[in-house]
Amino acid sequence: MSNIHPTAIIEDGAKIAKSAKIGAYTYISKDVTLDEGVEIFQGAQIWGVTTIGEGTKIYSHAVIGQVPQDLKFHGEKVKLIIGKNNTIREFAFFNPGTEHDKGYTKIGDNNLFMAYTHVAHDVIVGDHNIFANNVALAGHVEVGNHVVIGGHTPVHQFCKIGDYAMLGGASALTQDIPPFCLAEGNRATIRGLNLVGLRRKLDKSDVEAIKSAYKRLFRGDAPIKEIANEIINETQNSHVKKLCRFVLETKRGIPYERRD
Repeated sequence: MSNIHPTAIIEDGAKIAKSAKIGAYTYISKDVTLDEGVEIFQGAQIWGVTTIGEGTKIYSHAVIGQVPQDLKFHGEKVKLIIGKNNTIREFAFFNPGTEHDKGYTKIGDNNLFMAYTHVAHDVIVGDHNIFANNVALAGHVEVGNHVVIGGHTPVHQFCKIGDYAMLGGASALTQDIPPFCLAEGNRATIRGLNLVGLRRKLDKSDVEAIKSAYKRLFRGDAPIKEIANEIINETQNSHVKKLCRFVLETKRGIPYERRD
């Protein structure tokens, strides 16, 4: 039995691995590459110079690789790169990059994008992330690894979200969220550490080191970047260094309030 439904439309030039499965009434354009084990469900559309990695599943009526929603875009040849073993659910909408930035949008491996998620142009997403229903990543956003974003949450363009961070549902993020932190609200602010996630993934000693650094950074009296610079010169812990580097390098600022 063929892996390609007879009602699927596949343009000449598309590269389809033998084990890929393509459902009814799907559309695959000529510059698309589907690796082994990819599955495209009924009614999904894959456009542009889009590469979809091994084992990724794209569900019904998702539109992947269609041109950016950016008025500066004028048909340049740009890319969308999707890694391995991602799950992209119904009605998701992913755009490629633009020539004004990277020229590509890139998704890592083992991510879950729930229904109606949007990944805009020039976005970079790492591995093992969860994006709940209706999460919207605006252009140029960067998301690390092991991040969780709750449903109905928009992320402003150029924001960065660090590894192991969590952003609560129905929030609105306009600044950067450092690694390991938990944020929520409209506008979203940092509420503490994502301790549940950290304890699942990291050693106890690393969690304690992160907690100590967090208290100094966000509850100290000195400017946060000054404290980060002090800590990074004192610590040998790689996770703490990551947290401090993020603070030192932020462009959009970090949304927090000093607490006793």
